[in-house]
Amino acid sequence: MAGRSSTTIRPVTRADRRTGTALALTLAALALAACGPREPDGVALVGATLIDGRGGPARPDMVVVTRGNRIESVGPLDGFDLPGHTLKVDVTGKFIIPGLIDAHAHVAQWAIPRYLAFGVTSVRDMHGPMDTILALRERANLNAVLSPRVYSAGAMIDGAPATYSDALEAHDQTDARRAVDRLAVAGVDYIKVYSRVGPPMLRAILDEANTFGLRVTAHLGLTDAVTAATMGVRSIEHMSGVPEAASTSPDRFYAAHRRGFFPGWTYFESSWAMLDSAALARVAKVLVEKNVILIPTLVLHETLSRLDDPALLHDPALKAVPDSEIARWNVPGMIARAGWTAADFSAFRAARPIQNLFLREFLAAGGVIAAGTDASNQMLVPGASEHTEMELLVAAGLSPADAILAATHDAATLLGADSIGVLTPGKAADLVVLSRNPLENIHNTRTIERVMVRGQLLAADSIRASW
Repeated sequence: MAGRSSTTIRPVTRADRRTGTALALTLAALALAACGPREPDGVALVGATLIDGRGGPARPDMVVVTRGNRIESVGPLDGFDLPGHTLKVDVTGKFIIPGLIDAHAHVAQWAIPRYLAFGVTSVRDMHGPMDTILALRERANLNAVLSPRVYSAGAMIDGAPATYSDALEAHDQTDARRAVDRLAVAGVDYIKVYSRVGPPMLRAILDEANTFGLRVTAHLGLTDAVTAATMGVRSIEHMSGVPEAASTSPDRFYAAHRRGFFPGWTYFESSWAMLDSAALARVAKVLVEKNVILIPTLVLHETLSRLDDPALLHDPALKAVPDSEIARWNVPGMIARAGWTAADFSAFRAARPIQNLFLREFLAAGGVIAAGTDASNQMLVPGASEHTEMELLVAAGLSPADAILAATHDAATLLGADSIGVLTPGKAADLVVLSRNPLENIHNTRTIERVMVRGQLLAADSIRASW
């Protein structure tokens, strides 16, 4: 019939059966191969003492299992069974702490491996050319380059004339709001204001930042710390604004800041030794009541106080810095630009015990401190300076356990990043393996054997070999 096709049906032969059987066996073999051994996608660090970043006691004979970029489990060695597809790494006798966080840093391409080699797995970048630093942040956080996690303020907001040409200069409150808008659209993690921002402009910045849910941190100059805290600043860099708040003559500070950055810093730094301890205690109490977190950067204050000391130029940590960067730092040139004399350095050194006293008052009142360094500015070696900061915090009165918290859990609190700074299941697989106990001696945070960032376990020596 037209439109119909005919099909001839033939019987199944033995040859057909053999072919079908062979095909079935091949498919079965492929299925078995697919279910067979594969590369490990997890790491089990077995036998170390764990300091997990929550402030509790150290726990010996522990196992930390990571899978991908997260911590899968944390538990005792006793009764542990190695999960499938997991690489076992024996760390018996070692110590594990969370990856360190530099809470005041400046990120550059050359600095990235230095941070990692010293166990810094997250950095809070505080200023840079906006397009450059935000692009670097994206590459780092997308794991396109081996890098610490990067959080960034983009470019800081400063009054006019801006201290740095790549800052966002604001002449008035309208300019300041526009600067916040620009930063928010660019996707910054928080807002930083600089020393030429006075109270009216600061109030406008805080109001606009609140619209976008952005925290504001401040390097103060024309605003004292109590005023800034009362307005809503969430954190204060370098303990700036504290002498102004404690002084009976704050106008002298503001006059110095208006003359320029170096005159303002010199007067601010020199003034500490003349401050009344009761006034400092009062300022500390207000900052704690306002829930302000301090990033004291003691290593910055200490380093600047010793720039006239030739021994500083022979710090072994400087071997990690490229010659081109040391040349760019040009310490003699910076001293000349600042106009610093022997008397200034003497005053800076006299300030250090009073700064430590203020930190003790702040801690006694219940304050939170985050460890930051101001690396990679002059003589502040990325990564290495984080350990110096913790040592200086201990010298100021913190316990080693508290100093570690300042560089882990409390720095994460400052960032509002609850996935880092602690070692518990579900958190980021960022950690450091040490050969010695940092709770016995804070200098032992330098005994780094391995660093894990985003679940990738690296030997510290191999990172150093890359630069």
